[in-house]
Amino acid sequence: MTTHRIGVMYDRDWAPEGLLPFAREVEALGVDDLWVVEDLTWTGSVASASAALAVTERLRVGIGIAPAPLRNPALLAMELGALARMFPGRLTAGIGHGVGEWMQQVGAAPRSPLALLEETVQAVRGLLRGEEVTLQGREVSLDGVRLVHPPAVVPQVLAGVVRPRSLELAGRVADGAIIAEGHGPDDLSSAMQHMLKGRDAKAARPNLTVFAFLCVEDDPQRLRTTVGPALDGHAAWLGRSPEDVFAAAGPAPTAATRVRELWAAGADTVVLRAVGPEPFRQIEAAVRELRG
Repeated sequence: MTTHRIGVMYDRDWAPEGLLPFAREVEALGVDDLWVVEDLTWTGSVASASAALAVTERLRVGIGIAPAPLRNPALLAMELGALARMFPGRLTAGIGHGVGEWMQQVGAAPRSPLALLEETVQAVRGLLRGEEVTLQGREVSLDGVRLVHPPAVVPQVLAGVVRPRSLELAGRVADGAIIAEGHGPDDLSSAMQHMLKGRDAKAARPNLTVFAFLCVEDDPQRLRTTVGPALDGHAAWLGRSPEDVFAAAGPAPTAATRVRELWAAGADTVVLRAVGPEPFRQIEAAVRELRG
């Protein structure tokens, strides 16, 4: 059995009330992680993570990704710390820049997104370790703040980032990085190199978690019709052609091979985002191939 982790994303477009049965189903299937999403106006990730943890026994739940501009670091640490105490060893959290347009929409756009993310991650990690945190930064100000109930098992805090300077930041101050959908093996190798630039030589290797589109479909025409719009949309965001947007797509053995390519490129966890009808069927088929 592989030592790499298999995760599953609960897509932001799926109704919140479906999360609880889905969490139970994927835990029974044997996946390692369930990741919940925090995009503006969809659902809150802490509420979703709390519910998923409460109805499962083994599953690790990941938050992907809390936008730093929307989250005061002291409050975020309080939320994460409480979950980590109630469900020790079963939480991991991502913090990111947030989508610029959305942050402007709610009046939360920072002066320096890089400074805000770095200072937020530093503060949250320090608080979760039980430290008294004083930080007078460009974006974050804390004066002698300490959690009353810090967790005994400190959860990983990852930076959800894409660009080189942000990846270097992730290597410098976070436990690792979360890489968005559409990035393939070459992208992961490059991301790790950027993280290592910011990493202290004595520190542990940074964790690398990657989200990946999943579409298990035998018919090539139906495959393109199903996964094509997702790839086209991400191509515009990534600034590359749709053919260069990575996906674990095709018959189940092919999809599983694509996931293994990400593991081979350095991913510790691959989080599958199922696209198209019958998402659980697709997830089940891919997981069976990967665990076989």
